[in-house]
Amino acid sequence: MDTIIVPVGAGSGACGVSIVAKTINPNIEVIAVQSAQAPAMQRSWAAGELVTAEMNSFAEGVATRVPFENTQRIMRQYLDDFLLVDDDDIRQAVYLLLEHTHNLAEGAGAVSLAAALQVKQRLQGKKVAIIMSGGNLSLENLKKILS
Repeated sequence: MDTIIVPVGAGSGACGVSIVAKTINPNIEVIAVQSAQAPAMQRSWAAGELVTAEMNSFAEGVATRVPFENTQRIMRQYLDDFLLVDDDDIRQAVYLLLEHTHNLAEGAGAVSLAAALQVKQRLQGKKVAIIMSGGNLSLENLKKILS
């Protein structure tokens, strides 16, 4: 494995993935991702201090308004990058997962695919794992995505 892309809400999943990956192989690149419409964790990671932010994402599992110090500390130590993706790109990733893999993912579950598509040139030729977590998508949001 060359790269792992993991969604971030509060950050515990990204912390676990990055600690394990880096323990197995320090050269594995771990990229975290969050919605651009709820960027508190990403902004905090980039700034090196806690930053609150708006929370306007439909992707509830990665929508954090207030960052968490403990997970930020661990992520600053282990993550290689932290990306933001637009909610429209997350919706497209939900659609693609349903169409091509027949897996229904909620927004937080599809955010890693949205990020991979955003940086696909950077990932070309690499072995990439995307973490897809959560299938808690409301019928209302699914109807919007499919229309």
